[in-house]
Amino acid sequence: MSITQIHARQIFDSRGNPTVEVDLYTEKGRFRASVPSGASTGVHEAVELRDGDKANYVGKGVSKAVANVNDIIAPELIKSGLPVTAQKDIDEFLIKLDGTPNKAKLGANAILGVSMAVAMSGAAEKGVPLYQHLADLAGVKPPYVLPCPSLNVINGGSHAGNKLAFQEFMILPTGATSFAEAMKMATETYHTLKKVISAKYGIDAVNVGDEGGFAPNVSGAEEALDLLCEAIKKAGYEGKIKIAFDSASSEFYKDGKYDLDFKNPNSDPSKWISGAELAELCLGYAKKYPIIMIEDPFDQDDWESWAPFTKQSIIEIVADDLTVTNPLRIKTAIEQKSCNGLLVKVNQVGTVSETIQAAQLAQSDGWGVMVSHRSGETENTFIADLVVALGVGQIKTGAPARSERVSKYNQLLRIEEELGSNAVYAGEKGFSAGRTPPALLKK
Repeated sequence: MSITQIHARQIFDSRGNPTVEVDLYTEKGRFRASVPSGASTGVHEAVELRDGDKANYVGKGVSKAVANVNDIIAPELIKSGLPVTAQKDIDEFLIKLDGTPNKAKLGANAILGVSMAVAMSGAAEKGVPLYQHLADLAGVKPPYVLPCPSLNVINGGSHAGNKLAFQEFMILPTGATSFAEAMKMATETYHTLKKVISAKYGIDAVNVGDEGGFAPNVSGAEEALDLLCEAIKKAGYEGKIKIAFDSASSEFYKDGKYDLDFKNPNSDPSKWISGAELAELCLGYAKKYPIIMIEDPFDQDDWESWAPFTKQSIIEIVADDLTVTNPLRIKTAIEQKSCNGLLVKVNQVGTVSETIQAAQLAQSDGWGVMVSHRSGETENTFIADLVVALGVGQIKTGAPARSERVSKYNQLLRIEEELGSNAVYAGEKGFSAGRTPPALLKK
């Protein structure tokens, strides 16, 4: 089935910033995809094309990307006659049409919107759910794996207006027996955390950040971790819910040092710490708290800090800004033994095929893989189907609050219900990076 029409428009993401939406038509109907956007973005990500016109949308308009879909991609792709089930061929066609190494000409946001809509239309053409079509593309066979959710319940860093340097503190219901039970445990803990924060810091401390987590004015990571432990215990899930954090350290890396007071314009440079000191801090947290994963403990180009830290760690060390879902950077990280986990974000690389390739490359070295949302999200639930298709056992898509976050969890609940006994919940096994590859979940 070939494409009959493609139309892109500018819509808004969860932060009120413009983003790209694509409608793709075949004889089976209309297939709509919208593109997420990050605030804490790695410099090595594929280019998100923005207009840069400060007089409109504070420079964040995407009219150029929209025009590239409507005026360049649409006529060329329709003319190609490629069937919508040929995802890899279409993605390669789009990459060649752009012709740059980082999708700077057409924009990764323009290309990704089309790529995702193609995948959705391909599933409809085959008459199967999206997760099944994506699994076919990835060569993944049933039974399918439902991921352990990683819910960002305390927001800091660039996602919140508090002093907290580290960007995300997450709860992971590893002790659940199903995705539905995992969400029960997570939501109950989230509501308990709200009461704990309100009692300690006052009612205004339970305002939420960009990803639905609370943003209390805590002094540092230890205080945030103490809050999580208290909430988990009070909710009755001690031992069943683990903790993770994303320090997003590229955000506060300055002149070869790390500034944990980076939100303060008068931060004292004499208090900035080295990569080795930051490693010691994080290892201390991992020993003291029930932490199962740390993401982006160092800057995206501070390669020398990553490998020694990963070697000392007995938990999953996930790379996001370091690897940006880019197969070339993932290969370097494998060679250098920089980490043992990969964060997968479709808009960092810009096509569905490259996303699948990146995840499988990481898995080939025994890494854990976590599919992720962005802080600027839409109601699109594509990544919920993608994580089941890849069978990687891990997803992070924010707190159980704000519809652009909850929509992904709700889609996973539907998928679990539909699959019944043909699915297994990953739980803690999904986080056995470097020791138990996720493929073993099915045995």
